[in-house]
Amino acid sequence: MKTLQNAKWNQPTLIPGVALLVLTLGVGSGGATNLPVEKVLPLSLATEAAQGALAACQSKGFHISVAVTDQSGRVRVLLRDDQAGPHTLDSSMKKAYTATSLGLSTGVLTKIVAAHPDAARLKDMNEKILIMQGGLPVKAGAEVIGGIGVGGTPGGDTDEACARAGLEKIMDRLK
Repeated sequence: MKTLQNAKWNQPTLIPGVALLVLTLGVGSGGATNLPVEKVLPLSLATEAAQGALAACQSKGFHISVAVTDQSGRVRVLLRDDQAGPHTLDSSMKKAYTATSLGLSTGVLTKIVAAHPDAARLKDMNEKILIMQGGLPVKAGAEVIGGIGVGGTPGGDTDEACARAGLEKIMDRLK
């Protein structure tokens, strides 16, 4: 009985056989699908944007919460001023989520809903959607990589101004 250890391989026949197998199956990733590449909002930039928004509102005497989400709408950073109401946590998170998910500022969305009443059903997509001014998408080029939302000022325009101030702190590094 022959064992593998005792078997003698015919090397001249083996090499062309392996070469034929490689040519038949292909070399490298010729048939492979390229994986998509996503830009990611780093925690350091998300934190800096949130701190910038909080500081902008505090300088105006507003007590707010600010949330920054990643491209999938998950909260990366959530800050609440010492004197901000508890409801501001939810509104800031939902505004950031909405801006991320829909890729538009929530201020623009409020105008769309006002002009096109059918669009009001956007809020019914899920419980995280909040169409109130104060949320902005965070973009690297044309790609939405997150969102920033502020809640707690007397009006949506000031919520959005604070969110924009935070976003401006990091804009030069979003490429």
